[in-house]
Amino acid sequence: MSRPLVLYDGYCALCNRSVAFLQACQRPDALEYASLQSPRGQRVLAAAGLPLQDYDSVVVQDGERVYLRSAAALHLLRYLRSPWPLLGVLRIVPTFLRDPIYNFVAHNRHKIGRSIN
Repeated sequence: MSRPLVLYDGYCALCNRSVAFLQACQRPDALEYASLQSPRGQRVLAAAGLPLQDYDSVVVQDGERVYLRSAAALHLLRYLRSPWPLLGVLRIVPTFLRDPIYNFVAHNRHKIGRSIN
């Protein structure tokens, strides 16, 4: 069985820090990672019919399913060690409320990334 693949913006400091967090907190060998800009990332994006540039979301491919934005972030929680999966309760918040918050952070990720370096 293949592991879920996390695609992230490899040029984004906040994104790279998020990947480091996931790697530190994930269950052993639970996830795979590739940048959106990598050949593998580009193949997954093309197969899913997603833009090949101007990235605005983390992408999680889990089997045949592809998750974006807040759904991707919440999906990843199930692969982390305790207590992080408990945050999965946030799935009860409707997507139309979660995604604007995600989009705000995504739109400002380069600014946020500079401020945490």
